[in-house]
Amino acid sequence: MAPSTVYYTNLRAKPGDNLLQKLHRLLDKAGMGRIDFQDKFVAIKIHFGEPGNLSYLRPNYAKVVVDFVKERGGRPFLTDCNTLYVGGRKHALEHLESAYTNGFNPFTLGCHILIADGLKGTDEAYVPVEGGTYVKEAKIGRAIMDADIVISLNHFKGHECTGFGGALKNLGMGSGSRAGKMEMHSAGKPWCDQEACIGCGACQRICAHGAPVMGETHRITIDHDKCVGCGRCIGICPRDAIQPAHDESNDILNCKIAEYTKAVIHGRPNFHINLVMDVSPNCDCHSENDVPIVPNVGMFASFDPVALDVACADAVNRMPVYAGSVLAEHMEAEHTPGDHFHVNHPETNWRSCVEHAEQLGLGSQAYTLVEIK
Repeated sequence: MAPSTVYYTNLRAKPGDNLLQKLHRLLDKAGMGRIDFQDKFVAIKIHFGEPGNLSYLRPNYAKVVVDFVKERGGRPFLTDCNTLYVGGRKHALEHLESAYTNGFNPFTLGCHILIADGLKGTDEAYVPVEGGTYVKEAKIGRAIMDADIVISLNHFKGHECTGFGGALKNLGMGSGSRAGKMEMHSAGKPWCDQEACIGCGACQRICAHGAPVMGETHRITIDHDKCVGCGRCIGICPRDAIQPAHDESNDILNCKIAEYTKAVIHGRPNFHINLVMDVSPNCDCHSENDVPIVPNVGMFASFDPVALDVACADAVNRMPVYAGSVLAEHMEAEHTPGDHFHVNHPETNWRSCVEHAEQLGLGSQAYTLVEIK
C-alpha cells in the first residue's frame, strides 16, 4: 500500500498567529475542505473527559473544527457514547453534565452535543464488518451512524489496554454502544454482583433470551447458556450490578477496535485530527491525570487514521522522557528505553491495532509527513 500523507504543525505560536489559527490552517492544508459538507450532518467524535481529569482537549480546539464545518455549510454536532464502567459518563444525563462541566456546551461550541447511544447506552445500530475476524456485526451509537460524515478529534495519549489512544481508539471503542464496548472488552459474558443487585428485575424485562434468573434471595444470576452477550442488561441495570467480564486479551481488544473503526467510517467521508499534547500515561476516562510522559509535540491531521496514529506514535517516541513521570520511573526500573508506550504499559502492543487496521483496508502504516508552518 502506498504511503499516506499526514500533515503536521508544531505548537509554537507568535503574536498574530495563535494555536487555534494554526489548527484551522492545518485542516485547510490537509484537505479537509475538499469534503462536501453542504447540508450534511457531521459527527465530530470527541472524548469530553472524565470529571476530575484535566488533560482532555480544551473545547476551544473543538470549536475550530465546528467552525470549519459550518463555514462550508455543514451541520456539525459533537458526540460520544456512554461508558461501560461506572463514572461520570455512564448514561446520557451524567455524560452531558460532565461535558458541560468541562466546558463543552452549545454556547461555547456553536453546535449541539449528542450522546450517540442514547439515554442508557442502548440506542445502537448494528453494522456489518466486512472482513471482520472477531466482530461480524458492530454495535455503534445510532447518532454516529445516522451522520453523513465522521470527523475524529482525538487527544493522543497513553492507554493502559491499547498502548496509546488516538484516532482508531477514539473511533472504535468510543463509538461503540455499551453493548459494543462489552463486546470489545470481553471474551466471556456478563455477570451479576450479588451484593449490588436489588432484585428489581429490569434486566429480566429487557432480555429476549431469559438469561437473568432471579434466585431465592431475590438476586439475579446470569445463565450463560442462554446469554448471547448483547450487553443490554448492563445498560438497563440501575445499580451497575451487572458487569462485563473484562477478560479479553489486549491484542484481540486492539483488533476489535480496528474492526469497530471500520464499521464507523466505511462507505462515507471521514477525516481525523490528533492533538499530541498533555500526553498523559493513561486514558482520559480516568478521573485523574498524571503528569505528561513527554513534552508537547504538535497537531496532526490526515484522511488516513492508520497513518495518522503511526506518525503520532513515532513522533512521541522521538521525544525525550519527562523526568519525574511514570514513564521515567518505568525506564529506570527496566534499565532500557524501548518504545515509550510499551515501557509505560508492558502488557500492551499498540502495533496489533494498526497492523489489523491496515489489513482491513483502513489505511497504511507507511506515511509521508508534511509540515505546515
